[in-house]
Amino acid sequence: MLPERRSFSKPACVVVLVAIAALAACSTAPPYERPAMALPAAFREASMWQPARGPAVPVPDDWWRLFNDPALDTLQAQVAVGNQTLKASVAQYRAAQAALASSRAGLFPTLGAGLDRTRSSSGSGSGTNTSAGTNYSLSGSASWEVDLWGRLSGDVDSAQARLQASRDDLAAAELSVRATLAQTYFSLRAAEAQAALLQDTLAAYQRSLDLTQNRYQGGVASAADVAQAQNQLKSTQAQRIEAQSSRAQLEHALAVLLGRPPGLFSLPPTATLPEAPDAPVQLPSNLLERRPDIAAAERRVAAANAQVGVARAAFFPALTLSASAGYRGSSLANLVSAPNLFWSLGPALALTVFDGGQRQAAVDSARADVDLAAATYRQTVLTALQEVEDNLVIAASLQEETGVQAEALAAARRALEVTTNQYRAGTVSYLNVVTTQTAVLSAERSLIDVRNRRLSAIGQLLKNIAGRWDVPPLAMQP
Repeated sequence: MLPERRSFSKPACVVVLVAIAALAACSTAPPYERPAMALPAAFREASMWQPARGPAVPVPDDWWRLFNDPALDTLQAQVAVGNQTLKASVAQYRAAQAALASSRAGLFPTLGAGLDRTRSSSGSGSGTNTSAGTNYSLSGSASWEVDLWGRLSGDVDSAQARLQASRDDLAAAELSVRATLAQTYFSLRAAEAQAALLQDTLAAYQRSLDLTQNRYQGGVASAADVAQAQNQLKSTQAQRIEAQSSRAQLEHALAVLLGRPPGLFSLPPTATLPEAPDAPVQLPSNLLERRPDIAAAERRVAAANAQVGVARAAFFPALTLSASAGYRGSSLANLVSAPNLFWSLGPALALTVFDGGQRQAAVDSARADVDLAAATYRQTVLTALQEVEDNLVIAASLQEETGVQAEALAAARRALEVTTNQYRAGTVSYLNVVTTQTAVLSAERSLIDVRNRRLSAIGQLLKNIAGRWDVPPLAMQP
């Protein structure tokens, strides 16, 4: 007597499908929480700044425009197109996009199709009773791993977080490149100003040398005075050559930042530094909302947290639904017919029973990665706060130092005028003139250097608080 065949009733099928759907919605990843940090309500060094008069001006995304320098604006427009560091970051961003697409593909069934032709023979080894035949096969297959424990969706969540981190890395790279470009540009203009100052100083020193030689020929000045004047002139010429060399090297650095060969790039000299804008003061909360490097670090914590769920899912069985169907026969003409039909359908449940602690080690490793990413995130936040505090105090100090240095220069010029008149009157030696001339030149060069450093400090501060999270247009280029 044949056993009775049983079939699932419709309500039973519905229950099974609902149960599978419910299990597929499960996740073994721990709930994600952003790493907590205790932050101050305001920057400590912000107290060094006087309150601005009138309404505060928000910092734009194109923060470099606050320097009101058209040449700098032109260079900033070019750097987003030609800089190779940004292009490398774009490639990394696209790789992250592909990784996300690959992980999402695992959520869907895999379909396959095949057409085979085989020729085989069978019979005794003597060859007298052998027969040969040709078989054809047309088949299709499908398989789908049910995401019971969130392993596949965890991979997707992790890839999504890594993509967001890569996007923020791209924004951070753009900010860094733009800040480096601005700092290099300021240094180049400072080198130009130094060279122009030294050129004007050489003209003054040449006049002093001519005066000393005339006085020597008239028997008023000594040969030592002439030698001192000549030494001063030659030393200043050497300083001018050094300033011109520095300017050339900075121009080469600008060319590389723009992605161009140094030999094919030139920037017309102006020997003028732009005026530094007022340094804005922002709360730490505003800083954390805008800094892309902090956002990237936080997204990596989220990606590591999702990987904990992926590692935990390995402790549970994997359910795969598979099906295949097709036709197999010896004649291609009658291949697609009912007698040649074959099919198979069924689930497969796989579970690793013993692995010597490998799965637990993977979970422990994933948890350690979360701790590592969280520590990196906190360190990134602390570094960001330090950068802002440092640049606040540097910019404020250099603003005060600029005024003091300008007063020192004015005093040195007055002393030079007095000493020169005394030398012409014969009341002091030429050594006094050399000393005061050197003091004037040193004060003028120091003032240019202070202005350059203040520009760089404010540029870095603007960069630190003017980050953005949107994907730069460069990332959208094919």
